Amino acid sequence: MSFEAIKGISDAEVLGKAKVAEAEAKARQMLADADSAGKAAVDAAKSRADSELKVLREKAEKQTAEKTAALDGEMLAEADRLRRAAELKLEDAAALVVERIVGS
Repeated sequence: MSFEAIKGISDAEVLGKAKVAEAEAKARQMLADADSAGKAAVDAAKSRADSELKVLREKAEKQTAEKTAALDGEMLAEADRLRRAAELKLEDAAALVVERIVGS
């Protein structure tokens, strides 16, 4: 084999190794870029989820407050109705007691 042929093979090996090293470096960079992009996407999704959760929590708290206020109003009205009914029965009971005492 001539010196030129050996030199050509050697140069081809060096060039091949350089291309492999370059490809590996490019692959590592692409992997790092993809990892960074993935982390950024996860962070963005988490941020959106946190914002949506905050909005939903505020909405739920508002609805709860509204329903509580409505139920409070209903309960106060029912309590007032029951109190008036009890007062009427109290008058009837007092009249019955007076009637039995006086009637005896």
